Amino acid sequence: MNTDRSDDGEAFLTEICWHYYVNEMTQAEIAAALGVTRLRVNQAIQQAKSRGMIKIQIESPFLPRVELQEELKAKYGLEDAIVSPANRESYDFHLPVGAALASYLTARIVSEGWKRMGVSWGVTLQSAISKIVRQSLPECEIISMIGGTSKGATFNSFGIASGFAERLGANYSLLAAPIFLSDQVDRDSFLSQEIFQEHFAKFNTLDVAILTASNVSSHSYLISTGLPQEVSKEDLSAAGAVGDVVGRFLDEKGNAVSTRLDDRTIGIDLNTLKSVPIRVLAAAGRHKVEIIDAAISGGIANRLITDDVTAELLLQKA
Repeated sequence: MNTDRSDDGEAFLTEICWHYYVNEMTQAEIAAALGVTRLRVNQAIQQAKSRGMIKIQIESPFLPRVELQEELKAKYGLEDAIVSPANRESYDFHLPVGAALASYLTARIVSEGWKRMGVSWGVTLQSAISKIVRQSLPECEIISMIGGTSKGATFNSFGIASGFAERLGANYSLLAAPIFLSDQVDRDSFLSQEIFQEHFAKFNTLDVAILTASNVSSHSYLISTGLPQEVSKEDLSAAGAVGDVVGRFLDEKGNAVSTRLDDRTIGIDLNTLKSVPIRVLAAAGRHKVEIIDAAISGGIANRLITDDVTAELLLQKA
């Protein structure tokens, strides 16, 4: 496979276009990062346009870092891995992964015949929504897998499922509940309502689950806005948690950490999640390496979308 970054190789053109259109780097910044002239960067962008690579998304099998992909698949036994180039000087771990997820979904949701797609929530998924190529898929249903939070300014946790559905021309089913119940509410009684029984039954019919991951720190939207007042990040760390996936906190080996939040969490449970055939984890960031490693090692995710910074750190850890 040709991954030559010299001359006008497609891998080289794709990397430049990714930095220019997705990471929003200037041509001068790209030239400095790749060790080429600004003129060469400009020529590469024009070449990519003339080849039809530049549309709403970058169409190329060389979009990711191929070598990193293959190493991740081999080290972790992943079915698939997508690694996008990050802007290392001004590092944004949501933007390139969100764009890569959008490209991934656009290419596969029809080709793989997905009819029911479960979604979590997070800034990375919010970032992906605006970059998904609009489609008309009325037979597809987007199903939220966890409840939401009533706080936060960066995005609306309850709007992720509807946002994906709007771009894909699909239907959606919203889990209109808090992610954590208060101590006074009995979970079984709460979920006995018909609307929740119908929604939870859909978890057993998912073709694909789109996941994110957060660590136990202020970087986490869930930690900063979603935890009950009586539960702190220190409590979770003391119990061995390194982060969460779908609101379920995991230890470093990917096992569920038993905390008093377990019985109050509204969403898909880990056993049901693991039965979903395709489980795509879209996550990146130096602070997320441990939870990404845990989620994959614990069998929660079998496909990964990340950036090259995170991929390198994951391979060092593995």
